[in-house]
Amino acid sequence: MEILILIIVLLVIVLAVGDIRRSLITKPVFKLFKRILPPLSDTEREAMEAGDIWWDGELFSGRPDWQKLLETPEPKLTNEEQAFVDNQLATLLDMLDDFKIVQQDRDLPKPVWDFLRKERFFAMIIGKEYGGLDFSPAANSFIVSRIASRSISAAVSVMVPNSLGPGELLTHYGTDEQKDYWLPRLADGTDIPCFALTGPEAGSDAGAIPDEGIICKGEHEGKEVLGIRLNWSKRYITLAPSATVLGLAFKLYDPEGLFGDKKELGITCALIPTSHKGVVTGDRHFPLNQAFLNGTTYGEDVFIPLEWIIGGADYAGKGWRMLVECLSAGRGISLPALATASGHVTQRMTGAYAYVRQQFGLPIGVFEGVQSAMGKIGGTNYTLESMRRLTVSALCQGKSPSVVTAMTKYHMTEMGREVIEHAMDIHAGKGIQLGPHNYLGHNYMATPVSITVEGANILTRNLMIFGQGATRCHPYVLEEMKAAANPDEEQGLMAFDGLLMKHIGFAVSNVFSSLWMGVTSSRFNETPVSGETGRYYQHLTRFSRGLAMAADVSMLMLGGDLKRKEMISARLGDVLSHLYMASAVLKRFEDEGRQAADLPYVHYAVQHHLHKIGHAFDGFFRNFPKRSVAVLMRAVVFPLGNRFAEPSDQLLQDISTDMMKPGITRDRHTFLCYWKDDENDMTGHMEKAFLAMLEMKDVYKKLRKAQKRGELSSNLNGQALADKAQALNIISAEEAEQLAHTEKLRLTAIGVDSFAPGIIENNQFYTTKGDLRKQAVRD
Repeated sequence: MEILILIIVLLVIVLAVGDIRRSLITKPVFKLFKRILPPLSDTEREAMEAGDIWWDGELFSGRPDWQKLLETPEPKLTNEEQAFVDNQLATLLDMLDDFKIVQQDRDLPKPVWDFLRKERFFAMIIGKEYGGLDFSPAANSFIVSRIASRSISAAVSVMVPNSLGPGELLTHYGTDEQKDYWLPRLADGTDIPCFALTGPEAGSDAGAIPDEGIICKGEHEGKEVLGIRLNWSKRYITLAPSATVLGLAFKLYDPEGLFGDKKELGITCALIPTSHKGVVTGDRHFPLNQAFLNGTTYGEDVFIPLEWIIGGADYAGKGWRMLVECLSAGRGISLPALATASGHVTQRMTGAYAYVRQQFGLPIGVFEGVQSAMGKIGGTNYTLESMRRLTVSALCQGKSPSVVTAMTKYHMTEMGREVIEHAMDIHAGKGIQLGPHNYLGHNYMATPVSITVEGANILTRNLMIFGQGATRCHPYVLEEMKAAANPDEEQGLMAFDGLLMKHIGFAVSNVFSSLWMGVTSSRFNETPVSGETGRYYQHLTRFSRGLAMAADVSMLMLGGDLKRKEMISARLGDVLSHLYMASAVLKRFEDEGRQAADLPYVHYAVQHHLHKIGHAFDGFFRNFPKRSVAVLMRAVVFPLGNRFAEPSDQLLQDISTDMMKPGITRDRHTFLCYWKDDENDMTGHMEKAFLAMLEMKDVYKKLRKAQKRGELSSNLNGQALADKAQALNIISAEEAEQLAHTEKLRLTAIGVDSFAPGIIENNQFYTTKGDLRKQAVRD
């Protein structure tokens, strides 16, 4: 007993007396920390420091403040934005014929381009003082999502000028002269912008761009000026074939010291008219049968004045920071908007199709195999819309949370891929055969585009989410890294000392708290709500603590090697991501007034994310290289075992049944899906058939009973079915008339497009003589 007391006293003295603590503990740890600290390149450091910490920081802390989340304002449209949605956006959607855009014209029609310019769809992020709309991120997201439900090609054409590009870079960094000249021209559509970043040798690793500019003297507008001689080769540049102004990222060098002392200034962004001598644009790529303009740009010995650098000469070499700061916001809007549109379209249309399409006299949506896929569509779409709203909420508050937007981009595009694949499985031939009535095919083919751009998903998951989150979101690591990098050793040590003590307390607390929460199954954790969702908050807090503990142990044990252990770090990134997704689902449920009809969707979504968290932890523990440490961590996080299973079959069935019911819930879950009240419309034909069949469900019951009795042949359909049923007095004359119309809609809905010989071969879907579709299409 005396020895134990002596040890405790010695520990207290060592920890309490600063000089002793720094000599015995802090200095050795400080040296170790500096040795194992993963080396960061300039581009990595700038990316790490870009953006804000938001709810991701709460989740990484192990102590999420749920009340803070629930008090976050919902993203809402202003009256002006709503008027634009009701008028200009509605008009645009009515103009879009996606089959014609993609298969016939390979471009947006001129009237659509003119309308987009006139109504300033390209200027949603440009300030009103320059003629732009100055819309909120909420409006930007809503508008792009709604367009994407109609035409991916049109949505991409609108989203690119409103995402990372000249408009945003000029707004944040441009000189007054640049803003005054370019922004009004971009706002009214006089100029169409593109931004050239990606090249043959630089994709997701944009910092590796080989394109270069050399500071030199040259002639511009008849005068010798100090400028830049550029050489570049870029590809995958959206709107490049039609752009009139080119934003260009390149590495800037000053070998002769004409600009200053530094010979290598770094990545720089400039704005160049495409009409400028030496600029080459026009060639197009053909991205997976999509019609948005995407292509190449080249330049050889192109001379520009220094004033064409975005932000002027003072911003030479600051381009990478500019890009990552702007990308962190745009990445949370554009591609997630496309993914959310996929969710809304697939839920609404698949629910309708599963009711309209029948086998063995029953809607295919009552068969359990189909219900499994349908339930996943509905449950996943609930998460998609929840994530879109929560991320937009942060952006509307002026936040630019880089880790959150990375999670949003990666997981939402992956979930978009999942829902469209489930929908294709259910629709089968209806989804495969392209034509004016196919609302899935082009969306399906566009999915890999979203997966690939703005940071390929493999890179985003394996490097960015946890790699950036572990330093930016951790309460102490980034400050410790700064202390270790301090050139003044003594100052760095003093700063590190205070941080280390806090970090040790943080780590010890997380270990014991994680173990306690695991043993008690989180039941003593606080929850901000009561009812069926209360337990979910308790479980998420438990996993937040587990993440904080596992992250600390990983960084301590693996040090710089953690940067290369991508599979390990990716799993911790998955834990953080699914914590965020589950948070978004619970936040939406509260924001919408705890709708009882939404509970199956909420239960499916949160249980799915909890299961994914458990799965990620399991993979992390099984593959962690320090085996004894892995065993201890597993015992702390799952002392009673991992009991978080996938959602039940019953939940999938409940969701699938709900998807086949018209009403408020269906409309709330699919409001971004545009459909026209027209039986010839791409989505309208399915919606009208669905509603008509529901209205006639009692009549169809009579027909099935008559078929079972052998009075009515089961091989009849359409007008023949209506006539025969009336002749046998199974239905009235009025019911027969309604049935004939409903059968016409049903047969059109389950039919697929086919074309007369020569139409496909000669690309004659549409001609100047009129629309040949009605002659060519045979349902």
